[in-house]
Amino acid sequence: MTAVRQAGGTIQGTGVLGGSVDDVPAYCEVTVTLTHPGDNDHAKVRTWLPARGWNGRFQALGGSAYLAGDNGVGLGGAVKSGYAVTTTDAGVGDALDTSWALKSNGKVDTALLKNFASRSQHEASVVGKQVVDGVYGKTPSYSYFNGCSTGGRQGYVEAQRYPDDYDGILANAPAVNWDEFEVATLWPQVVMNNEKNHPSKCEFDAFTNAAVASCDSLDGAKDGLVNDASRCDFDPRRLIGTKVVCDGRELTITASDAAVVRKIWDGPRTTSGKKLWAGVPIGADIATLAGVTPPDANGDVKGAPFPVPTSWVTTWLKKQPSFDVSTITYSQFTQLFRQSQVEYDKIIGSADPDLSAFRKSGGKLLTWHGQADQLIPAEGTVQYRKRVEQELGGSKRVDDFYRLFLSPGTPHCALNKGFGATDDLGALRAWVERDMAPATLSATLVTGSGKTVDRDLCSYPKVSRYQGHGDTSAASSFRCVLPSRR
Repeated sequence: MTAVRQAGGTIQGTGVLGGSVDDVPAYCEVTVTLTHPGDNDHAKVRTWLPARGWNGRFQALGGSAYLAGDNGVGLGGAVKSGYAVTTTDAGVGDALDTSWALKSNGKVDTALLKNFASRSQHEASVVGKQVVDGVYGKTPSYSYFNGCSTGGRQGYVEAQRYPDDYDGILANAPAVNWDEFEVATLWPQVVMNNEKNHPSKCEFDAFTNAAVASCDSLDGAKDGLVNDASRCDFDPRRLIGTKVVCDGRELTITASDAAVVRKIWDGPRTTSGKKLWAGVPIGADIATLAGVTPPDANGDVKGAPFPVPTSWVTTWLKKQPSFDVSTITYSQFTQLFRQSQVEYDKIIGSADPDLSAFRKSGGKLLTWHGQADQLIPAEGTVQYRKRVEQELGGSKRVDDFYRLFLSPGTPHCALNKGFGATDDLGALRAWVERDMAPATLSATLVTGSGKTVDRDLCSYPKVSRYQGHGDTSAASSFRCVLPSRR
């Protein structure tokens, strides 16, 4: 264990995520390194404690992609807000570093995967609170977990497995069902490779823009947002023959282009047509997962797959980091999907719907998920919520401690990161500390044209609908209603 006084100032985020936070006050940084006998691991738990002005609360921060914890920016922001804050590296690497996955004999390092999946976050809670008690001489009045994506998944694991760790859990765009959705995010590449057609981002954007324009008014207002993406049934074949200008060249949308988009939106299926997982949501950026390389000397392109699902397939499933994912056929994709379920659901699936112990502990779980999430479809979170309702006796009983808010037009983890904003942690604190359950979540959203609008995100299953009069940029012009059946 080490303890160092830090002057604060500007904190630069480490690793590929980068970022920075200014005007961080002085703090004490305590680092505890843990190891588990026989596992040959070294997980660091870092706790930052404000030198002055501690608000009496404890906050733990989750990670992103394969990064188990925070890179410094979140820690600095939390200290700036008066929190004592903890994070852990789980003994693994940076967001895109998977060099730790396999041992020298080519087998999966199950100890480090266990750390990444669940063990280290729980230990960070225990250790972080002990550090707070040791430095301040008293325990926190309230404890919170805060994470998005991988951090969102970690928050759900805390609620599922360690229900007494936190009073409130903020777990956004959660990467639950990891063993399934992580393989599913490779689907756009599998489609393009098997259909032998790699449309450009410009062409994909033409389909997305047309779909948003077609479904925009489903909520009663033409405001650049699709408020209930699940109801948007735009058929990409409507664009066949349409001309688009991409990088100064005029291109014509083909039937093959429409077929590729249709399969990507529809999501992974077996060769017999059985649905495996949700596809890229209509309205989300398709090219993030359906990336391509720049044209070569002959003008040809090939797929440029997103590194997170690529690493999961090559390293944890094939156990061959150099495996070429462009060779995966539709039938092989189904095999990999099933393999991932069998081998990894129990260790990192993170989708146990039994939250009864968390409910009994008095904990509160708050989640928002962008409906234009290009990396983790919100449908997975919706399905998880439905299973919790089935497990615990219906939506009203679940609403007592767990609320989900779907955010129209919002990309992956984008609220508070440049694509809108919301005081989600403030809403969670009000719920935990003053029993003010959030019926809505006030947010500022950004439309596809870049216009800023105010909205009250609705508690699932309700959706936002225009009242027929008033400024469409104002939240007061909309109300939350149950979705129409179609």
